Amino acid sequence: YHSGNGCYGHRLAANTPSLSEAPWSEAELDNRASNANVLRLATAYRDHGHQYSTVNPLRCQNTEQRLQRELSTSSLRLSSSQRVPTAGILHHNLGGDDALTVDEIRSTLQSLYCGPISVEAQHIPDEAEREWFIREYESRRFTPLGDERRQQLAEIMLKSQAFDHFMTKRYGSVKRYSCEGAEGMLCFVDQLLASCASAGVEQVVIGMAHRGRLNLMTDLLQYPVQAMLHKLAGNSLLPEGTQGEEDVLMHLYLQNDIPTSDGSGSVNVTFLPNPSHLEAVNPVAAGVARSREQQLTTAHYSTEESDVSASGDKVLCFQVHGDAACVAQGIVTETLGISQLPHFNTGGSVHLIINNQLGFTTPSDRGRSSAYASDIGKGIGAPVLHVNGDDPEAVVRACEIAMAYRQKFRKDVFVDMLCYRRWGHNEMDEAMFTQPVMYDEINHRVSVPDAYASKLKATAAMDAAKLDSVAGDYFSWLDKQQSSLADFKVEDKLCCYQWKDAGLQQAHPASLTSWDTGLPADELQFVAQKSVEVPESLDIHPRLERAHVLARIAQVADATTAKVDWATAECMAMGSLLLDGTAVRICGQDVGRGTFSHRHAMVVDQTTDQLYIPLNNMKADQQAFLEIANSPLSEEAVMGFEYGMSINNTKALHIWEAQFGDFFNGAQIILDTYIASGETKWQFQSGMVLLLPNGMDGAGPEHSSCRLERFLQMSDSKEDGVDGDAVNWHIAYPTTPAQYYHLLRRQMVRNFRKPLVVASPKVLLRLPAAVSPLTSMAPGTCFEPVLSDGQVNPSKVTEVIFCSGKHYYALAEERQKTGYNATAIVRLELLAPFPAHHIAQELAKFPKAKRFVWSQEETRNMGAWSFVAPRFASLLNTKLTYCGRPVTATPAVGVGKRHQQEAAAVVIDAFSAK
Repeated sequence: YHSGNGCYGHRLAANTPSLSEAPWSEAELDNRASNANVLRLATAYRDHGHQYSTVNPLRCQNTEQRLQRELSTSSLRLSSSQRVPTAGILHHNLGGDDALTVDEIRSTLQSLYCGPISVEAQHIPDEAEREWFIREYESRRFTPLGDERRQQLAEIMLKSQAFDHFMTKRYGSVKRYSCEGAEGMLCFVDQLLASCASAGVEQVVIGMAHRGRLNLMTDLLQYPVQAMLHKLAGNSLLPEGTQGEEDVLMHLYLQNDIPTSDGSGSVNVTFLPNPSHLEAVNPVAAGVARSREQQLTTAHYSTEESDVSASGDKVLCFQVHGDAACVAQGIVTETLGISQLPHFNTGGSVHLIINNQLGFTTPSDRGRSSAYASDIGKGIGAPVLHVNGDDPEAVVRACEIAMAYRQKFRKDVFVDMLCYRRWGHNEMDEAMFTQPVMYDEINHRVSVPDAYASKLKATAAMDAAKLDSVAGDYFSWLDKQQSSLADFKVEDKLCCYQWKDAGLQQAHPASLTSWDTGLPADELQFVAQKSVEVPESLDIHPRLERAHVLARIAQVADATTAKVDWATAECMAMGSLLLDGTAVRICGQDVGRGTFSHRHAMVVDQTTDQLYIPLNNMKADQQAFLEIANSPLSEEAVMGFEYGMSINNTKALHIWEAQFGDFFNGAQIILDTYIASGETKWQFQSGMVLLLPNGMDGAGPEHSSCRLERFLQMSDSKEDGVDGDAVNWHIAYPTTPAQYYHLLRRQMVRNFRKPLVVASPKVLLRLPAAVSPLTSMAPGTCFEPVLSDGQVNPSKVTEVIFCSGKHYYALAEERQKTGYNATAIVRLELLAPFPAHHIAQELAKFPKAKRFVWSQEETRNMGAWSFVAPRFASLLNTKLTYCGRPVTATPAVGVGKRHQQEAAAVVIDAFSAK
């Protein structure tokens, strides 16, 4: 939507503008023209120098000797002794002699682009931005580090090595995915934090996989070593009485204020937990970073017109990748794809690839079709720096340049650090089985920390004695930490800070609580009317004005007779939360309008293309706002992003809506490893709502079912015991707009957070029978897990049909048509947690009932049948008869006539089930 005015969550003023100044002065342009062939030589190095660089520390990986044809001067007709002014051509010697011989220029270019650092920037589409990066790189490349800084780097790596040696000696059988061979990563992070502090960036959110994770946490990010050792001993890190299954050692996490090594300040670091699915943490980290910006009310979330803050001013997302996963996992591409989009932009992420040159046992040339693991970043025009991990000073320089670019342009930047892993995939793995040549070289190498320390000790300015003692002292300190483990006490701040700091509790494990989510009719009317109020100057689409604006106003005009539809109930829920001070974000494909053209939470001017969000203009002093994030055609990254936002800010409502219910399957990894299990593994509560349009409406195998069976299977609802609120996620299939309204509001009203999976409607959006009176949303009302049948005389009922969702309306219509008045239809609005107590109350109402039926429109091997049947049997002593479609491999048929026949049969059979 091409709104020149922006909207909440997308302030145009918060976008960092492109460079306005010309990349070259007139004098530089003249010199470039006069010495065009020298410029061609420089361009050749900038284009191709990386192919001939010495960024790979392993000789066995550099066996191919290629002629540097692209870098030859033979075709340029240049004299080696010719002296050429370098203004506008070469930028390494700013402030020095502006003229060099061709040989000197070539030698300089060789050092710049074919040494331990090289860059790829010629793919940056904007000329001024590209030239800025080249100038920045060439002018910084040879700036030496001070002796104190070099000694700091040596100590950082020596401590990391001591940590790995300690782990090998004390816990030799533990898989820890050591940092050995990639210690330069710690130097990079150390510099990153220092650069952030200098630039005024206050918070860094890190997403990282397993390689070197424990080293980084304990050596730089101040994770309590005793806590890690306590975990290694097989103990829990949860305080007594806390619910949770926890996670393995490699997935530990933290949040700390970390002082920088240069003493320039401190940075708050959030080191997120990661699942074993590589790269899945990337969009989660980006979502957390975006949410931090919202909490700070800066940049895209500022409501002050004079605010000039830009996205990324205060928060940085730092993503650490593995080389094999970076190019192979599609979530990386998806996350990059949303990185510069409205409502997803975080001001640029810094990406570090720990390039082991192996993926488990797969070598690089078998693990990707591109030349580099970083090539994926070129798709969004991100510059790339390749750096030799054996050279910590080059690694630090690469970090400085990357941060300078990110701060200037607020875009993503990649650093590809080529290194190696000392062991196989883990410490128990024998790499010589599959990479004998590579590991023969690795096994005969001096370690990176030792080699660098030896280099520094040869320099008189270095404190050799101190360097010699670093590793031993740190090893001894680790031993002392281990010997005093008996004194270690588990603290809330280690694992439970996320929900306790937000004032939340853990859900009750043995009871389903009820929450008053009703509101006075006049407040609901106010929200509904405001939801369609637009400025007189806005040119609204005539059909929208008639069918949406005027229809909604008429719908709620009289509180005593008002019957609200699904979209109106939704806007009442969201709008009332906004008035309570609770921010709301709804995200997904086409959510502003709604897939089925029902929501229209944003209105687009038919003349100017400007958009307007009525719910953000209800009151002059409104404090909370609705963010509408129309997403690209991505599920995994977008859902992960929303989850990240939801765990960071539990005081805002986050909704992800699938275009069609089964589209969630593109994000299955996020569902499995984060949303379904994030609380029990990591104590991260999330109130995220998943709206999954569901229904057998003749759409065929896809676009029909939201696969309820999968979500029910992934719940930890008990089959042999009564559920409480503590079930990992709540799954609902509501039948009325009022029920949906209560579900949304109670997500924020409750004193705990649980993800909510809603099988949302398609045909019910406009079904005349699917409406609710305002009295069903009045004070004192709440979400009802089970809806009773008020249309029958309980004493005469001989058959009870249980069902969920839209299928109820087909059953009710059949009963009305045929007069089966001895059959009650009871709706399970909540499937998980399983509302056994509420169902028992319903069963007690029908003392003469002999037959109990579960009716669903899904096939027998799908839907809720396999979930509800054993629970009715074990918890309610009630055997259900199944009535629905037979077992199939697809959710629905693709033949229209067969669909109609099945739909009719499912309804008729429910009343004749035996």
